[in-house]
Amino acid sequence: MSLPGTDRAVMATGGTLQKAIDLVTKATEEDRNKNYEEAMRLYENGVQYFLHAIKYEAQSERAKESIRGKCMQYLERAEVLKEHLKKNKKKPVKAGATDEKKSNGGKGSDSESDESGDNPEKKKLQASLQGAIIMEKPNIKWNDVAGLEAAKEALKEAVILPIKFPHLFTGKRTPWRGILLFGPPGTGKSYLAKAVATEANNSTFFSVSSADLVSKWLGESEKLVRNLFELARTHKPSIIFIDEIDSLCSSRSDNESESARRIKTEFLVQMQGVGNSSDGVLVLGATNIPWVLDAAIRRRFERRIYIPLPEAPARTNIFKIHVGNTPNSLSEEDFRTLGNKTDGFSGADISVVVRDALMQPVRKVQTATHFQRVRGPSRDDPNVTVDDLLSPCSPGTPGAIEMSWMDVPSDKLLEPVLNMGDMLRSLATTRPTVNAEDLIKLDKFKSDFGMEG
Repeated sequence: MSLPGTDRAVMATGGTLQKAIDLVTKATEEDRNKNYEEAMRLYENGVQYFLHAIKYEAQSERAKESIRGKCMQYLERAEVLKEHLKKNKKKPVKAGATDEKKSNGGKGSDSESDESGDNPEKKKLQASLQGAIIMEKPNIKWNDVAGLEAAKEALKEAVILPIKFPHLFTGKRTPWRGILLFGPPGTGKSYLAKAVATEANNSTFFSVSSADLVSKWLGESEKLVRNLFELARTHKPSIIFIDEIDSLCSSRSDNESESARRIKTEFLVQMQGVGNSSDGVLVLGATNIPWVLDAAIRRRFERRIYIPLPEAPARTNIFKIHVGNTPNSLSEEDFRTLGNKTDGFSGADISVVVRDALMQPVRKVQTATHFQRVRGPSRDDPNVTVDDLLSPCSPGTPGAIEMSWMDVPSDKLLEPVLNMGDMLRSLATTRPTVNAEDLIKLDKFKSDFGMEG
């Protein structure tokens, strides 16, 4: 095997992917210059970014296969360098050797065979799970989450306090090891998890789904679950966030597959921490249908927090958050009115209303038959006011010029600001997505097993 390189299928789009390519390119340079320790570190970092790109950036299947193949080459090369550094050889390691046995004609020391017997399969599984580690933290603070004060306090208690004040959690006072966030879709469960990833600076955050843990190969799914928890213990303090956990841990039944049963059994064993210390590992689950969870899995989540539909004050704040710094003429009273008019809407529903409303000024530009000359902020410097900008207007407006948006120079267009009429038009065509029957089931589950968030 020659020194690994990148091929054309890998050279695709995406910031994370480009960062991965830069890292492995630098790694091969360091490898050639015999800076093996730095090369090994860069190979391993590059593989993490490649796996992250496969998971979170759109790639063709061909590109994904190519990236996976390259990742295996980089990992093999990193292992060769690791062995070389461990034995502190004087001569440079050959690029074609993948272990000591190959370069020794098939012979190697017993201690080495034991270590490489430390399971190449395990290393492969753990490498596939490295993509679940969020390396670039989301920029979502607690204040960006409207309402949900009880849920935020419970998460701070479970995540932030044990890291900042470990001396508080000694003896019988131990932090929570399992928290389940349940509630209607679109109420901010995953958003809360992103806030945890941002705020828990010293923690390793694993974001996994059923796709990461279910394999078509017999017996591999439960190994993936086991390796996920082993990785979390290695990188502790760590947080394992499992979105839509109901898809993995629904109630056991007679007609379910043997594979599904084994995955649940492995989850139960790992969450219980039998034979392993679970200190420093928090499992954070999210689901819209908690009543389908297996009873034993439900018990492992010591805190079960209901994330309800937002109340009027929280809805008002959600409107403000989504409008952000977009030019608008909305007053405080307008935002309160919108909050009161959206009873039954989830945070996701409100984001759809706002996104549609934000397009209303664009539609006005697109359908306008007349424009007027106005003063407005310069494109280069918003603090400077310039003349000769063009904004859509009605035909009867004094000074209206008959023209279409195609005739307006791109640097001369001043789009209309977002106003209350735009919001009301969008609100009139948008309906809440939360099912009333599901709300009844969620309320019953909260009464039986949960707490208000």
